[in-house]
Amino acid sequence: MDNIIATFIFAFTAIFVIVNPLSGLFTFMSMTSGYQQKTRNQYAKKSILLSMGMALFFTLAGSLVLNLFNISIDALRIAGGIILLSVGFNMMTAKVNPIVSTTEITESNDKDFWVFPIAIPLLCGPGTISTVIVLTGGQDIWGILLIMIAVICVYAITYVMFRSSEAISKRLSYTSMLVITRLLGLLLSAIAVGMILTGIENYATDLLRNLFKEFFEPLNTSAG
Repeated sequence: MDNIIATFIFAFTAIFVIVNPLSGLFTFMSMTSGYQQKTRNQYAKKSILLSMGMALFFTLAGSLVLNLFNISIDALRIAGGIILLSVGFNMMTAKVNPIVSTTEITESNDKDFWVFPIAIPLLCGPGTISTVIVLTGGQDIWGILLIMIAVICVYAITYVMFRSSEAISKRLSYTSMLVITRLLGLLLSAIAVGMILTGIENYATDLLRNLFKEFFEPLNTSAG
């Protein structure tokens, strides 16, 4: 039971931090200013469903994608960790999301802004995709189910935040948003470092194991 709870909490925390609903919320508020509440809710629903659908797809089919392109889970851990570390550093230094520039946001089609940049890549970008794939690596069916539940919970919270965007904007000052973003950036950086170290450790273990087989097994065979 404790292991199940620990798995869920870790998965929920990692996904919540990399999705970073606050970042998507701020962009959503700026791009829906002047819209009626009903229209805002429709855009919120569509953007959340699209991003959650993508995250769930890679949670289920991530290993198949890796096998298709012959990518090891540890390679993805290291690559994904580097991406997350970069995003976390930018969050801690209060820089603009490096994946989406202000120019791209401005030039996006008014009717399709819920797709780009809200759903992709703010709510489900390379960091989210690599995170869910890494989390499911080595998990059994119940572990994958827990991660899927964590994904649904994160996007459910994000949806509630989007629907409450007007009330949140009135109560949350710009300084408060910066503080929260920097704290999330620190947590994300710690998770990223752990992913990188795990990937390197597994690579080193496999390398030592292969070296042992290559040099010592022939000697044991000859001695026998």
